[in-house]
Amino acid sequence: MPCIFGTLSPLRFIVLFRDPSPAEWDATTEMDEQNRPIHMFQVCNVMEPNQNNWLRSNWIQRQAAQKVFVELRFTLRDCNSIPWVSGTCKETFNLFYLETEQPHPANTRFLPADYAKVDTIAADESFTQTDLGDRILRLNTEVREVGPVTRRGFYLAFQDVGACIALVSVKVFYKRCPSTLRNLAAFPDTVPRVDSSSLVEVRGACVENAEERDTPKLYCGADGDWLVPLGHCVCSPGHEETGAVCQACKPGFYKAFAGNTKCSKCPPHSSSHDQAGTICHCDKGFYRAAKDPSSIACTHSPSAPRNLICLINETALFLTWSPPSDSGGRKDLTYNVLCHRCAGTSNGEEVCEPCETDLRFIPRPLGINQTSVAILDYAKNANYTFFVEAVNGVSDLGQVLRPLANITVATDQAGPSLVGVVRKDWASDNSIALSWLEVEPQPNAILDYDIKYYEKEQEQLSYSSTRTKNPNVIVTGLKPATVYVFHLRSRTAAGFTTYSNKFEFSTGDENSGMAADQGQVLVVVTAAVGGFSLLIIVTLFFLITGRCQGYIKAKIKSEDKRRGPFQNVVSIPGIKTYVDPDTYEDSTQAVHEFTKEIDPSRICIERVIGAGEFGEVCGGRLRTGGQRDTPVAIKTLKGGYVERQRKDFLREASIMGQFDNPNVIRLEGVVTKSRPVMIVVEYMENGSLDSFLRKHDGQFTVLQLVGMLRAIASGMTYLSDMGYVHRDLAARNILVNEALVCKVSDFGLSRVLEDDPDAAYTTTGGKIPIRWTAPEAIAYRKFSSASDAWSYGIVMWEVMSYGERPYWEMSNQDVILSIEEGYRLPAPMGCPVALHQLMLHCWQKERGQRPYFNDVVSFLDKLTRNPGSLLTLVEHMHSFPESPVDMPDYPLFISIGDWLDSIKMSQYKNNFLAAGFTTLDSVSAMTLEDIRRIGVSLIGHQRRIVSSIQTLRLQLLSGQHNGFHV
Repeated sequence: MPCIFGTLSPLRFIVLFRDPSPAEWDATTEMDEQNRPIHMFQVCNVMEPNQNNWLRSNWIQRQAAQKVFVELRFTLRDCNSIPWVSGTCKETFNLFYLETEQPHPANTRFLPADYAKVDTIAADESFTQTDLGDRILRLNTEVREVGPVTRRGFYLAFQDVGACIALVSVKVFYKRCPSTLRNLAAFPDTVPRVDSSSLVEVRGACVENAEERDTPKLYCGADGDWLVPLGHCVCSPGHEETGAVCQACKPGFYKAFAGNTKCSKCPPHSSSHDQAGTICHCDKGFYRAAKDPSSIACTHSPSAPRNLICLINETALFLTWSPPSDSGGRKDLTYNVLCHRCAGTSNGEEVCEPCETDLRFIPRPLGINQTSVAILDYAKNANYTFFVEAVNGVSDLGQVLRPLANITVATDQAGPSLVGVVRKDWASDNSIALSWLEVEPQPNAILDYDIKYYEKEQEQLSYSSTRTKNPNVIVTGLKPATVYVFHLRSRTAAGFTTYSNKFEFSTGDENSGMAADQGQVLVVVTAAVGGFSLLIIVTLFFLITGRCQGYIKAKIKSEDKRRGPFQNVVSIPGIKTYVDPDTYEDSTQAVHEFTKEIDPSRICIERVIGAGEFGEVCGGRLRTGGQRDTPVAIKTLKGGYVERQRKDFLREASIMGQFDNPNVIRLEGVVTKSRPVMIVVEYMENGSLDSFLRKHDGQFTVLQLVGMLRAIASGMTYLSDMGYVHRDLAARNILVNEALVCKVSDFGLSRVLEDDPDAAYTTTGGKIPIRWTAPEAIAYRKFSSASDAWSYGIVMWEVMSYGERPYWEMSNQDVILSIEEGYRLPAPMGCPVALHQLMLHCWQKERGQRPYFNDVVSFLDKLTRNPGSLLTLVEHMHSFPESPVDMPDYPLFISIGDWLDSIKMSQYKNNFLAAGFTTLDSVSAMTLEDIRRIGVSLIGHQRRIVSSIQTLRLQLLSGQHNGFHV
């Protein structure tokens, strides 16, 4: 956009002198076709030779201009149309300028030699004598560039050398980019640079009630046009974008977070009475739970459960009820069962007190999800009153007295126990042998016995049971050195009796044995003797081989030291390992060794696509010599850098140059021998993964998202196998190309693993991306492939939530405290259970329990081959762990084969499948007899499988595994 200094009239042109003829520039006024005056200067002394007539402007202040443009409008007569003209007639005139800091005094002598010539001006069209009679003005318009100008002002001067010319107007201006509003940011007037090929970067300021999301920038071009908008501002909470401003939300509307979304109407049972509301407050009697987002309706406590009934089946008491008629508007409904036992006193009044602690509730008395509960171990001939209350997430915020359903039960149906004292005959590390005596006399013949047992520490969680027809039993599949509680009851023709009293027995430790295992011990001893003999032979062989074997032993020890719990990094010939550029005394040596120098003439920069830490990021092409040009991204190092900045800039290239993997960004080369210094990498059309997902929210299938996650895990497997720690793995540092292939990039924060992986990498400085970083890396700055695995779990969450910000608007300090207290990100909407399980494994507090990247790739491949495993979503599960603390320590598996591989029993895979056990659900119901029937004959193998089935059963019962089909 031009900024005008003025035109001919206000510039006050001054006739300087005439030499040698009496002719000069004359100021005249003519009338145009609309009878409007036209002021001009003219001269027409074409008959006399050696004309030198000068016309000069007044002093013009430069203002902000660096380059000035002069627009001339003039008429010029054709010399051939003038009769009797000699060879002195000209058809051109000259433009000059002079820069000064101050205007010249009025009496200053004019010196043409001080002026610099701009150009000789010629006419495109000239007029003739005929045109004069018809009053046809053939105006010419010419624009000339003056500058660069650096002093406070300048003069313009025109020299006539013998032409017949009229100067109609002179407009002096410079170009600028006008102030503007873009993306809720204001940009001031900006003058372009003198160099027309260089853009001026201008940072914008957010408009009122807006805040930066990404730094807003525009680039001012040489023609006064704004180019390449980058970044943007978003309206603050309580404000919405209207036109180019952020307007406050009206009463009855709210906006909780900064963004470009519109204000939302208050949810039901809430309201906002003022403008710029960030939250709608609940109406009286309605509430929100602490974890409820502000976008949901306010709710209230539920009413009492309905239709409470009691059934006594054999020796168990069952309470069932119907959900309340009013759930309070919430779905997080649970039930609490309270109990009182009532008895009469001497004065005839009934006294009630809380039930004895021996009463046992299955699954538990509080926080029940289903509408039934089983009650065991109650007293005979007693009266119990049970109260059932329904609670939801806001029950603690509502009324103190909650509505209850109650029922009174008399327990006089159960028969007496027929089991006497129970004793432990022997115990191994995973088995206990019990026997007992029957009571005398027996009212009914005993058909069999039911033995219920559970870990003493897990009494309120779950139990197991077994049956036997004899007054003895061997209970297997137990944990070593663990105390178990046993209850026994008899079954007669009349039904089950009551359970016996509790008996507590413990298993032995892992070193204990039993008589039944003597045969196995003999085998072990025999194998040990044979192994000892073999060891003697090998030792003699080592003594003979001497120094050679000593070298091998030292080599193995050195390689074993490099193996850690998170990856294997062994220097084996033919396998490439990462070398830290910081280990070089001269950083340029690392650049020369790991990168390729590119001739800058092969690089064609086409546009600015972003801004990096050290300079601009541009898009362009790399000429490959006769073949098709390769699209590339070019990172440039901005001018004025110091040597330290140059070293840091090229360090990333030294790192990238060592990698060659389809899921890691590829380095094309560097430019270091000329300016600007550049890093050239492959061009990724879709940019960063987080922005790409936000732009295409909800547009991909789960399988496509799993494919993206698989590519990232594959790239990280390659990096960790090279002994490399990324330290900043996040969706913003994953790039996506045109074919939706994801590649790991941004190695600015990356470091190499030390030889001892247990020590990880420790640093005393540098910024840490809190929301993506493992707890040990935040607290102690210890980074490893295991901390990268934690970050990968966050990337999984970002992908499944389509680029949502991890932990939303929580502060960094809140994130750190929440993770320390066991909080983990919940599953995004539409996330399969299997993927959220993998996230929780990545977020294990103990880094040694997190998965390796190659295991993650294998697991995702199995999910892809079994699409049915992705159909079960977290929101469809009745219960699912919200934290790794709630998850048992089991490996990731989705099939029978995976499960058997995890317990090193893969040789029985065909046995299970041939017998029809094709799902984890069916395996969890197997008994010891089933295991023997399918062909598992070794006692040790039977015990291992039984023990694993017990663990698997607990996982399936608690909703922590899917039981996917093979």
